[in-house]
Amino acid sequence: MANFDWVPFYEEYANKLLEYKDDRQALVPKLRKVYEKVGYNFPKMKLSDDVPDEIDPITAFGLFNKSNMTSAPKRIDDLQELGKEFSFQTPPPTGFDGVPLLYPLSAIIFDWRKENRSEDSESFWNVLAAAVAYADNQTDEEARNAFIRAYDAIKDRSGLKWRLSMGLFWFRPYCYLSLDSRNRKFLADSPIVSKECADYFAALKNVPTGEEYLNLCAFVKEMMKANDNFQLKHFPELSHEAFIGPLPQPTSSSAAPRYWLYAPGANAKRWDHFYKKGTMGIGWHEIGDLRQYSSQNEIRDALREKLYPTKNPTQAANMLWRFANDIRPGDVVFVKKGVTKLLGRGEIIEDVYYFDDAEDDLKNVRKVEWTDYGEWDLPKGCAQKTLTDITDYLDLVETLNEKLDKDGDGTAETGRGPQPDGYGAEDFLNDVYMSADDYERLVAALEMKKNVVLQGAPGTGKTYAAKRLAFSMMGVQDESRVAMVQFHQSYSYEDFIMGYRPMETGFELRRGVFYEFCKEAETDPENKYFFIIDEINRGNMSKIFGELFMLIECDKRGVPLQLLYANEKFSVPENVYIIGMMNTADRSLAMLDFALRRRFAFFDMKPGFDSEGFVEYQHDLASEEFDKLVLEIKRLNEAIVADEALGEGFCVGHSFLCGLETESVEAMLQNVVDLELIPLLKEYWYDEPTNVETWAHRLRAALQ
Repeated sequence: MANFDWVPFYEEYANKLLEYKDDRQALVPKLRKVYEKVGYNFPKMKLSDDVPDEIDPITAFGLFNKSNMTSAPKRIDDLQELGKEFSFQTPPPTGFDGVPLLYPLSAIIFDWRKENRSEDSESFWNVLAAAVAYADNQTDEEARNAFIRAYDAIKDRSGLKWRLSMGLFWFRPYCYLSLDSRNRKFLADSPIVSKECADYFAALKNVPTGEEYLNLCAFVKEMMKANDNFQLKHFPELSHEAFIGPLPQPTSSSAAPRYWLYAPGANAKRWDHFYKKGTMGIGWHEIGDLRQYSSQNEIRDALREKLYPTKNPTQAANMLWRFANDIRPGDVVFVKKGVTKLLGRGEIIEDVYYFDDAEDDLKNVRKVEWTDYGEWDLPKGCAQKTLTDITDYLDLVETLNEKLDKDGDGTAETGRGPQPDGYGAEDFLNDVYMSADDYERLVAALEMKKNVVLQGAPGTGKTYAAKRLAFSMMGVQDESRVAMVQFHQSYSYEDFIMGYRPMETGFELRRGVFYEFCKEAETDPENKYFFIIDEINRGNMSKIFGELFMLIECDKRGVPLQLLYANEKFSVPENVYIIGMMNTADRSLAMLDFALRRRFAFFDMKPGFDSEGFVEYQHDLASEEFDKLVLEIKRLNEAIVADEALGEGFCVGHSFLCGLETESVEAMLQNVVDLELIPLLKEYWYDEPTNVETWAHRLRAALQ
């Protein structure tokens, strides 16, 4: 028999909260105290570890109505502590039949985690006051109008939507109908509701206005009272039936779609590839075609045999079984990056198949019609697993769909991924202070050699130029076809190509960043890919590239070679270009490996003070101090070139003076001189302090 003794307790909680309407700073410590007593972590502010001093009443309820709050006995204990803290007269409930729960990540309604916005929060508290007043006196027309005004003031707030009615239901369960997804589905599809009611809820896509909502509550109450077939007599009973009763089966032969949260590789690195191909894949290719296994246990045994002899890979086996057998055409997939970003959505259109010719290690694949591409915030705390069935987390599914739909009306945003902006030689010359002739020589060298090193003194814009050089040769600003690493003395073949890494129970073969990048480029031979290496002369190239050092040569591209750690042959694709960067002013570096010099073209990046782009930038700033400092730096460079211990490779580059804004040029220039240029000169002339003093005085004087 259903138990609704939670109703008076929830009503008293709403009354207790009203006592803190004008003293909310006192409410948060009390709620936090309850949370700590029952063993939960109280939510912190989004941008810090501070506990907020502001909270809304719907969140105050939501904190104790989350779907992860385990068993009924534990919830009873939780609310017993809440009752003690707030001196409730009503005993804690012994059951929770009909109480709608929030997905844990949706429990925070008002965005108080970002900042304290008391004025905005006041609107939420006005709803609580108006809802209680009207529920306790429903014949009062003024109370009704006050409720409508308060309701309409917040109904369109971001992140609220149907949760507004859930809060009202918690405040006064007999007066207000919860419009959570289960209740809406029940009232639209259940055979015991009237046709008029079913038609209304089937068409209900947006949150109703306050007037519409009260009329809707009255309409459903009247239907329950008038319909003899409708055995439910109040809203808690209706909510209970919606949550425990079987939902009507679809009339078509296909099953209702399930919803999945999916990670396309570590850090979503294969997302663009899958989006272009219209597929999704899963790893553990070592055990072959997943269709050959008749049970999850068989997959687990195969994983043990091939990969995990000392482990019990139950979770991986479950994931692989679900990917191969539980996902069906028509299911919806949400794509995530880590636990923070939502990247897209699609619909499964084919059963699993095994792509044996794939160079990728994700050989078990499904066809997907991707409909959404972009980047949205993922609710905090989502599962980290590669594949998670979230069908039963109705609030989470609704939240994700809302993020991807325009204005909450169910209209999908464009399914075409954002197209990169065009980028050519003119754009490069506008961004990088280099002459057109030098740019043409640089592009020709990279096209001919496939590998180039940009070498120059600090501030010549090597890193900035490298990526824009890649964009200009691709013709678009496509970040997905550019990768960047930084070499150092500990960087190894295992980091770059592949190697064994220690795990809890042994060692696992991991593929390195260059290996993965080449495999990605290999699947897209029509487009150019650029691999950028910062501080290339700090790494031991022979150690890092190993047996593949030969394969980066332009005439060895596409030539396969046996890998050291894997029983496979590997080649560097024709469409991969390598751009290295080297600081010529670094005294700590030894002579470059001759093998590096033979395989790369070397291009000198010089200060661009006289380039057309910099001259135009200088003219736009229209700063006398800037002009005088540029002139002094040019003279400083002449002195550096004339110094036998230094030379042209130590000249001060133009990048030190880039990115300045007209409004604050003078202050920014002072920081450049004191915090960047003078410390650099101390490095150059560490044994000639007189030179440092002379030029420090001249640079500072230019700003007087």
